[in-house]
Amino acid sequence: MPAEHAPAPLPDLARRLVRTTFGARATEPLPLAAGAWSQAFELTIDSVEVVLRIGAHGTDFAKDEIAAGFARPNLPVPPVLARGVFDASHYAISARAHGAGFDDLPAADVALTLPSLLTALDAIGRVDLAGTAGYGIWTPDGRAPYGSWAAALLAIGTETGRVPGWRAALADSAIGLGPVEAGLAKLATLAPYLPDERRMIHGDLLSRNVLAADGTVTAVLDWGNALYGDHLYDAAWLIYWWPWYPQWRAIDIYAELLAYWHATGPLPTHLRERLHAYLIHIGLDALAYCTFQRRWDEVRRNADIVVALTTCAPGEVVLNRP
Repeated sequence: MPAEHAPAPLPDLARRLVRTTFGARATEPLPLAAGAWSQAFELTIDSVEVVLRIGAHGTDFAKDEIAAGFARPNLPVPPVLARGVFDASHYAISARAHGAGFDDLPAADVALTLPSLLTALDAIGRVDLAGTAGYGIWTPDGRAPYGSWAAALLAIGTETGRVPGWRAALADSAIGLGPVEAGLAKLATLAPYLPDERRMIHGDLLSRNVLAADGTVTAVLDWGNALYGDHLYDAAWLIYWWPWYPQWRAIDIYAELLAYWHATGPLPTHLRERLHAYLIHIGLDALAYCTFQRRWDEVRRNADIVVALTTCAPGEVVLNRP
Protein backbone atom coordinates (compact mmCIF):
# COMPACT_ATOMS: atom_id res chain seq x y z
CA MET A 1 0.00 0.00 0.00
CA PRO A 2 1.30 3.51 -0.66
CA ALA A 3 3.03 5.05 2.33
CA GLU A 4 0.90 6.53 5.09
CA HIS A 5 0.93 10.03 6.44
CA ALA A 6 3.10 10.04 9.54
CA PRO A 7 1.30 9.55 12.86
CA ALA A 8 1.91 11.91 15.74
CA PRO A 9 5.67 11.87 16.39
CA LEU A 10 7.14 10.29 19.50
CA PRO A 11 10.41 12.20 19.95
CA ASP A 12 10.08 12.67 23.70
CA LEU A 13 9.48 8.96 24.30
CA ALA A 14 12.38 8.09 22.00
CA ARG A 15 14.71 10.49 23.81
CA ARG A 16 13.78 9.13 27.22
CA LEU A 17 14.12 5.55 26.05
CA VAL A 18 17.57 6.13 24.59
CA ARG A 19 18.78 8.21 27.55
CA THR A 20 17.53 5.65 30.10
CA THR A 21 18.72 2.55 28.26
CA PHE A 22 22.00 3.66 26.69
CA GLY A 23 23.00 6.94 28.32
CA ALA A 24 26.04 8.63 26.84
CA ARG A 25 26.70 5.67 24.53
CA ALA A 26 23.95 6.91 22.19
CA THR A 27 23.34 10.07 20.18
CA GLU A 28 20.07 11.97 20.10
CA PRO A 29 17.38 10.00 18.21
CA LEU A 30 16.14 11.91 15.17
CA PRO A 31 12.83 11.13 13.38
CA LEU A 32 13.50 9.01 10.31
CA ALA A 33 10.22 7.61 8.97
CA ALA A 34 6.75 6.60 10.10
CA GLY A 35 4.22 4.04 9.00
CA ALA A 36 0.79 2.88 10.07
CA TRP A 37 1.98 0.97 13.13
CA SER A 38 5.35 2.39 14.23
CA GLN A 39 7.74 5.32 13.98
CA ALA A 40 11.45 5.09 13.29
CA PHE A 41 14.36 7.19 14.54
CA GLU A 42 18.01 7.27 13.48
CA LEU A 43 20.88 7.40 15.96
CA THR A 44 24.19 5.82 16.79
CA ILE A 45 24.98 3.54 19.72
CA ASP A 46 28.68 3.03 20.45
CA SER A 47 29.32 4.88 17.15
CA VAL A 48 27.31 2.29 15.18
CA GLU A 49 24.42 3.52 13.04
CA VAL A 50 21.10 2.00 14.13
CA VAL A 51 17.37 2.54 13.76
CA LEU A 52 15.01 2.70 16.73
CA ARG A 53 11.37 1.86 16.06
CA ILE A 54 8.57 2.44 18.54
CA GLY A 55 5.06 1.04 18.20
CA ALA A 56 2.14 -0.67 19.85
CA HIS A 57 2.66 -4.14 18.37
CA GLY A 58 5.64 -6.05 19.71
CA THR A 59 4.85 -9.08 17.56
CA ASP A 60 5.79 -7.05 14.47
CA PHE A 61 9.26 -6.45 15.85
CA ALA A 62 9.57 -10.10 16.88
CA LYS A 63 8.75 -11.12 13.30
CA ASP A 64 11.39 -8.71 12.02
CA GLU A 65 13.92 -10.42 14.28
CA ILE A 66 12.94 -13.80 12.84
CA ALA A 67 13.02 -12.44 9.28
CA ALA A 68 16.61 -11.31 9.78
CA GLY A 69 17.43 -15.00 9.73
CA PHE A 70 16.14 -15.16 6.15
CA ALA A 71 18.81 -12.71 4.96
CA ARG A 72 20.80 -13.67 1.90
CA PRO A 73 22.86 -11.60 -0.55
CA ASN A 74 19.74 -11.26 -2.74
CA LEU A 75 17.42 -10.75 0.26
CA PRO A 76 18.96 -8.17 2.61
CA VAL A 77 17.12 -7.94 5.95
CA PRO A 78 18.69 -5.84 8.72
CA PRO A 79 19.38 -7.68 11.98
CA VAL A 80 17.38 -6.72 15.06
CA LEU A 81 19.90 -5.93 17.79
CA ALA A 82 17.53 -5.41 20.72
CA ARG A 83 13.81 -5.46 21.56
CA GLY A 84 11.90 -4.43 24.64
CA VAL A 85 9.14 -2.41 26.26
CA PHE A 86 9.48 1.14 27.53
CA ASP A 87 6.62 3.12 29.08
CA ALA A 88 4.13 0.56 27.74
CA SER A 89 5.39 0.98 24.16
CA HIS A 90 7.26 -1.71 22.28
CA TYR A 91 10.56 -0.90 20.65
CA ALA A 92 13.19 -2.53 18.47
CA ILE A 93 16.71 -1.45 17.53
CA SER A 94 18.01 -2.62 14.17
CA ALA A 95 21.14 -2.17 12.15
CA ARG A 96 20.82 0.84 9.83
CA ALA A 97 20.25 0.06 6.16
CA HIS A 98 20.78 2.79 3.59
CA GLY A 99 18.92 3.50 0.40
CA ALA A 100 15.91 5.32 -0.97
CA GLY A 101 12.42 3.97 -0.47
CA PHE A 102 11.32 2.12 -3.60
CA ASP A 103 8.13 4.20 -3.51
CA ASP A 104 10.19 7.37 -3.99
CA LEU A 105 12.16 6.24 -7.05
CA PRO A 106 11.51 7.79 -10.46
CA ALA A 107 10.58 5.45 -13.29
CA ALA A 108 14.13 5.19 -14.62
CA ASP A 109 15.46 3.99 -11.25
CA VAL A 110 12.48 1.67 -10.78
CA ALA A 111 13.25 0.01 -14.11
CA LEU A 112 16.89 -0.34 -13.09
CA THR A 113 15.96 -1.85 -9.70
CA LEU A 114 13.18 -4.22 -10.80
CA PRO A 115 15.47 -7.20 -11.55
CA SER A 116 16.89 -6.99 -8.03
CA LEU A 117 13.40 -6.66 -6.52
CA LEU A 118 12.03 -9.65 -8.45
CA THR A 119 15.05 -11.71 -7.40
CA ALA A 120 14.32 -10.74 -3.78
CA LEU A 121 10.70 -11.89 -4.24
CA ASP A 122 11.97 -15.25 -5.42
CA ALA A 123 14.25 -15.46 -2.38
CA ILE A 124 11.31 -14.71 -0.07
CA GLY A 125 9.35 -17.54 -1.67
CA ARG A 126 12.27 -19.92 -1.10
CA VAL A 127 12.58 -19.30 2.66
CA ASP A 128 12.69 -22.62 4.49
CA LEU A 129 9.40 -23.12 6.37
CA ALA A 130 10.45 -26.27 8.24
CA GLY A 131 8.96 -26.29 11.72
CA THR A 132 6.11 -23.95 10.82
CA ALA A 133 2.41 -24.67 10.26
CA GLY A 134 -0.79 -23.19 8.88
CA TYR A 135 -1.74 -20.54 6.35
CA GLY A 136 -2.22 -16.81 6.69
CA ILE A 137 -0.44 -14.24 8.84
CA TRP A 138 1.97 -16.07 11.10
CA THR A 139 2.95 -15.34 14.67
CA PRO A 140 6.51 -15.44 16.05
CA ASP A 141 6.04 -19.07 17.10
CA GLY A 142 5.82 -20.03 13.41
CA ARG A 143 2.10 -20.78 13.43
CA ALA A 144 -0.62 -19.36 11.22
CA PRO A 145 -4.33 -19.80 12.04
CA TYR A 146 -5.88 -21.42 8.94
CA GLY A 147 -5.90 -24.96 7.64
CA SER A 148 -5.85 -23.96 3.96
CA TRP A 149 -4.75 -21.07 1.82
CA ALA A 150 -8.29 -20.54 0.53
CA ALA A 151 -9.61 -20.32 4.09
CA ALA A 152 -6.96 -17.75 4.96
CA LEU A 153 -8.00 -15.56 2.03
CA LEU A 154 -11.74 -15.88 2.60
CA ALA A 155 -11.27 -14.79 6.21
CA ILE A 156 -10.66 -11.25 4.92
CA GLY A 157 -14.34 -10.50 5.51
CA THR A 158 -13.89 -11.02 9.26
CA GLU A 159 -12.69 -8.23 11.52
CA THR A 160 -9.40 -8.52 13.40
CA GLY A 161 -8.03 -6.79 16.45
CA ARG A 162 -5.86 -4.55 14.27
CA VAL A 163 -8.78 -3.01 12.37
CA PRO A 164 -11.91 -3.30 14.55
CA GLY A 165 -15.25 -1.81 13.60
CA TRP A 166 -14.67 -1.46 9.88
CA ARG A 167 -17.70 -3.57 8.87
CA ALA A 168 -20.18 -1.43 10.77
CA ALA A 169 -18.55 1.78 9.57
CA LEU A 170 -18.62 0.62 5.95
CA ALA A 171 -22.21 -0.59 6.26
CA ASP A 172 -23.20 2.86 7.53
CA SER A 173 -21.40 4.64 4.70
CA ALA A 174 -22.71 5.51 1.24
CA ILE A 175 -20.56 2.68 -0.13
CA GLY A 176 -22.03 -0.12 2.00
CA LEU A 177 -20.93 -3.73 2.26
CA GLY A 178 -21.89 -4.62 -1.31
CA PRO A 179 -18.33 -4.50 -2.69
CA VAL A 180 -17.11 -6.71 0.16
CA GLU A 181 -19.84 -9.28 -0.39
CA ALA A 182 -19.25 -9.30 -4.16
CA GLY A 183 -15.50 -9.65 -3.65
CA LEU A 184 -15.87 -12.56 -1.25
CA ALA A 185 -18.27 -14.32 -3.61
CA LYS A 186 -15.87 -13.98 -6.55
CA LEU A 187 -12.96 -15.05 -4.38
CA ALA A 188 -14.85 -18.23 -3.46
CA THR A 189 -15.26 -19.13 -7.14
CA LEU A 190 -11.48 -18.84 -7.61
CA ALA A 191 -10.63 -20.98 -4.57
CA PRO A 192 -10.35 -24.24 -6.59
CA TYR A 193 -7.44 -22.75 -8.55
CA LEU A 194 -5.38 -21.89 -5.49
CA PRO A 195 -2.39 -24.11 -4.68
CA ASP A 196 -1.90 -26.01 -1.45
CA GLU A 197 1.77 -25.05 -1.23
CA ARG A 198 3.00 -23.05 1.71
CA ARG A 199 5.60 -20.43 0.93
CA MET A 200 6.77 -17.27 2.65
CA ILE A 201 5.03 -14.04 1.60
CA HIS A 202 6.16 -10.58 2.72
CA GLY A 203 2.64 -9.19 2.34
CA ASP A 204 3.45 -5.46 2.54
CA LEU A 205 5.90 -4.54 -0.18
CA LEU A 206 5.99 -0.85 -1.07
CA SER A 207 5.04 1.58 1.75
CA ARG A 208 8.79 2.27 1.84
CA ASN A 209 9.40 -1.24 3.12
CA VAL A 210 11.94 -1.81 0.34
CA LEU A 211 15.09 0.30 0.17
CA ALA A 212 17.26 0.50 -2.93
CA ALA A 213 20.45 2.15 -4.13
CA ASP A 214 22.23 2.06 -7.48
CA GLY A 215 19.74 -0.40 -8.96
CA THR A 216 19.98 -2.90 -6.09
CA VAL A 217 17.62 -3.68 -3.22
CA THR A 218 19.49 -2.83 -0.02
CA ALA A 219 16.85 -3.85 2.55
CA VAL A 220 13.46 -5.53 2.84
CA LEU A 221 11.84 -4.17 6.00
CA ASP A 222 8.72 -4.56 8.15
CA TRP A 223 7.65 -8.20 8.19
CA GLY A 224 4.67 -7.68 10.49
CA ASN A 225 2.19 -8.67 7.74
CA ALA A 226 4.22 -11.67 6.53
CA LEU A 227 2.14 -14.76 5.90
CA TYR A 228 2.31 -18.34 4.67
CA GLY A 229 0.64 -19.22 1.39
CA ASP A 230 1.16 -18.78 -2.35
CA HIS A 231 4.28 -16.77 -3.16
CA LEU A 232 2.53 -15.17 -6.17
CA TYR A 233 0.68 -12.97 -3.67
CA ASP A 234 3.66 -10.60 -3.48
CA ALA A 235 3.61 -10.24 -7.29
CA ALA A 236 -0.09 -9.43 -7.14
CA TRP A 237 0.69 -6.79 -4.50
CA LEU A 238 2.91 -4.99 -7.00
CA ILE A 239 0.29 -5.25 -9.74
CA TYR A 240 -2.48 -3.91 -7.50
CA TRP A 241 -0.65 -0.90 -6.11
CA TRP A 242 1.36 0.07 -9.19
CA PRO A 243 -1.30 2.47 -10.59
CA TRP A 244 -1.24 4.44 -7.33
CA TYR A 245 2.22 5.69 -8.37
CA PRO A 246 1.58 7.82 -11.47
CA GLN A 247 5.30 8.41 -11.98
CA TRP A 248 5.63 4.70 -12.87
CA ARG A 249 2.89 4.65 -15.49
CA ALA A 250 5.30 4.00 -18.34
CA ILE A 251 6.33 0.68 -16.75
CA ASP A 252 3.93 -2.24 -17.28
CA ILE A 253 4.62 -4.26 -14.15
CA TYR A 254 2.46 -7.18 -15.34
CA ALA A 255 4.51 -7.45 -18.54
CA GLU A 256 7.73 -7.21 -16.51
CA LEU A 257 6.59 -10.04 -14.24
CA LEU A 258 5.61 -12.20 -17.22
CA ALA A 259 9.00 -11.66 -18.81
CA TYR A 260 10.71 -12.57 -15.54
CA TRP A 261 8.66 -15.74 -15.11
CA HIS A 262 9.34 -16.80 -18.70
CA ALA A 263 13.06 -16.20 -18.20
CA THR A 264 13.33 -18.09 -14.91
CA GLY A 265 11.13 -21.12 -15.59
CA PRO A 266 7.73 -22.24 -16.83
CA LEU A 267 4.79 -19.97 -16.09
CA PRO A 268 3.03 -20.84 -12.82
CA THR A 269 -0.07 -22.97 -13.31
CA HIS A 270 -3.44 -21.17 -13.21
CA LEU A 271 -1.51 -17.91 -13.19
CA ARG A 272 -4.42 -15.68 -14.17
CA GLU A 273 -6.84 -17.19 -11.68
CA ARG A 274 -4.35 -17.01 -8.82
CA LEU A 275 -3.40 -13.40 -9.52
CA HIS A 276 -7.05 -12.46 -9.92
CA ALA A 277 -7.89 -13.96 -6.53
CA TYR A 278 -5.04 -12.10 -4.86
CA LEU A 279 -5.93 -8.78 -6.49
CA ILE A 280 -9.45 -9.12 -5.06
CA HIS A 281 -8.08 -10.04 -1.64
CA ILE A 282 -5.67 -7.11 -1.62
CA GLY A 283 -8.53 -4.78 -2.55
CA LEU A 284 -10.71 -6.16 0.23
CA ASP A 285 -7.89 -5.81 2.73
CA ALA A 286 -7.40 -2.19 1.67
CA LEU A 287 -11.16 -1.58 1.98
CA ALA A 288 -11.11 -2.80 5.57
CA TYR A 289 -8.00 -0.85 6.54
CA CYS A 290 -8.99 2.43 4.87
CA THR A 291 -12.47 2.21 6.38
CA PHE A 292 -10.90 1.70 9.80
CA GLN A 293 -8.80 4.83 9.14
CA ARG A 294 -11.88 6.68 7.75
CA ARG A 295 -9.99 7.49 4.54
CA TRP A 296 -13.14 7.54 2.46
CA ASP A 297 -11.65 8.62 -0.86
CA GLU A 298 -9.38 5.59 -0.76
CA VAL A 299 -12.26 3.39 0.38
CA ARG A 300 -14.20 4.42 -2.71
CA ARG A 301 -11.27 3.85 -5.04
CA ASN A 302 -10.58 0.39 -3.65
CA ALA A 303 -14.29 -0.49 -3.71
CA ASP A 304 -14.43 0.44 -7.38
CA ILE A 305 -11.41 -1.74 -8.13
CA VAL A 306 -12.90 -4.72 -6.28
CA VAL A 307 -16.21 -4.38 -8.11
CA ALA A 308 -14.41 -4.15 -11.47
CA LEU A 309 -12.48 -7.33 -10.66
CA THR A 310 -15.65 -9.20 -9.71
CA THR A 311 -17.34 -8.40 -13.03
CA CYS A 312 -14.63 -9.71 -15.33
CA ALA A 313 -12.86 -12.97 -16.01
CA PRO A 314 -9.30 -13.57 -14.80
CA GLY A 315 -6.86 -11.82 -17.09
CA GLU A 316 -9.40 -9.43 -18.62
CA VAL A 317 -8.40 -6.50 -16.45
CA VAL A 318 -4.79 -5.51 -15.89
CA LEU A 319 -4.85 -2.61 -13.50
CA ASN A 320 -1.62 -0.92 -14.48
CA ARG A 321 -1.84 -0.47 -18.24
CA PRO A 322 0.38 2.52 -19.14
